[in-house]
Amino acid sequence: MRSDVQNQVLSIIAREALRAPEDLRNEMTLDELGLDSLGLVEVIFAIEETFDVSVPFNANDPAAAQFDISSVGAIIAAVEKLISGDTPSAAVA
Repeated sequence: MRSDVQNQVLSIIAREALRAPEDLRNEMTLDELGLDSLGLVEVIFAIEETFDVSVPFNANDPAAAQFDISSVGAIIAAVEKLISGDTPSAAVA
């Protein structure tokens, strides 16, 4: 059974990918969903607004970000960590 956080994140990603939330799987990548960099930024903004958090993400260098965007499941886990207050202490440059 999915938590409310999982359902909300899935809903956000699905909306941007023009898919149904139930069609998403944790191992799916953003590329598989057809989300480009603009779509990713929209997902990040929606997550920040929905959960009232600040996502430590560098759109110019996603690989250097402290927010794992490698898959749907990774994004859910990262949001759950942000909400719990378990964030890395290093600042994003």
